[in-house]
Amino acid sequence: MPEQRFVFVVQGEGRGHLTQAITLYELLTANGHTVSAVLIGSGKGKDLPAFVRQRIEAPILLFPSPVFKKDKNNCSISVSKTFFHTVFNARQYYKSIQLLDQIIKKYEPDVIINFYDPLVGIASRLNKWNTLILSVAHQYLYLHPEFRFPSNSNRKNQKILQAYTRFTAWGSDQLLALSFYPVNKMKEAKLNVCPPLLRKEILHHENNYNGKHILVYLVNAGYMKEIIEWHQLNPEVEIHCFTDSVGVKEKWEYHKNLFFHPLDDRKFLHYMAGAAGLATTAGFETVCEAMYCGKPVLMVPVKNHFEQWCNARDAAQAGAGIYADHFDLSGLKNFIPLYQSTSAQHKAWMMQAEQVVLNTIHILLSSKLHFNLINSQPTTSNLETS
Repeated sequence: MPEQRFVFVVQGEGRGHLTQAITLYELLTANGHTVSAVLIGSGKGKDLPAFVRQRIEAPILLFPSPVFKKDKNNCSISVSKTFFHTVFNARQYYKSIQLLDQIIKKYEPDVIINFYDPLVGIASRLNKWNTLILSVAHQYLYLHPEFRFPSNSNRKNQKILQAYTRFTAWGSDQLLALSFYPVNKMKEAKLNVCPPLLRKEILHHENNYNGKHILVYLVNAGYMKEIIEWHQLNPEVEIHCFTDSVGVKEKWEYHKNLFFHPLDDRKFLHYMAGAAGLATTAGFETVCEAMYCGKPVLMVPVKNHFEQWCNARDAAQAGAGIYADHFDLSGLKNFIPLYQSTSAQHKAWMMQAEQVVLNTIHILLSSKLHFNLINSQPTTSNLETS
């Protein structure tokens, strides 16, 4: 495949979509392609983790984009706050759409890769882009006919999640649905199932399968209180907790066996390799990394976050570990000696990601080239006229 130009648009909340973008950036540039710019959507005042700028050398631009709003304790998603915040900031989002259009016209990419940001489809339709759009996210698996929501899940929530996911895919030419496990390919459809986009470091990292400490990843800093309360009852257990809390700028030793760290992708991987187990808020990417490393996981979905609620149950069924409503690490501590790793199966699936991605992009570009060639051919009537 000859050199192609790409522009990324990334939904920047949490670590998952950002990590996927870094992985795909490194994959594409290693194969001779150019990522001209990376646009990252996030809430007002949200800092971009330092590791993103360290890993991506292309120009990075931040823009306001709809995000979930939390309750006053920073533990749960507030539906009302999210709704009113989105309506109140509608003018800012329109400016973001104009910015997206300016960047696309400036760089003229061959492909826009959208990591689940909801403004790309609107910008594409309003500005009539003639650029291929590939949308990448785990959430697109919810649109696959073989995916089954948990039997006790709310059907209304299912429909809302699927509707929002289709909205983020508006205008896309192809969807890549990242999955914990292989799923049958759909015939004559623009949705393709792909393994998780794991960082290259984790693919070659040495793991300590007799690790002693528990690793915690909190996308919502409000859960720090639960970790501290459990530790006070179990001070002999060593815990390393990574959080996006604004109060944690560097490693903080709360106690000789309890440490809080700011988000750092390489340091997180170091502690993952030596962990006995992982407790996390059920984000797709973090759970996949633990599955690859053969680490048992306790998944605690963010309250009112239906997508994470589904993730936790789907991942548990795939062999990742257990789930709970609170960060009571006793459940994980008791589960660790019972855990039977399925790391070999997960590795076999996850190692196919690069091939699936490159093949998808190649087919996408080839289809556009074929379409352009057909439309550039003179018609019979034109030949007769000439």
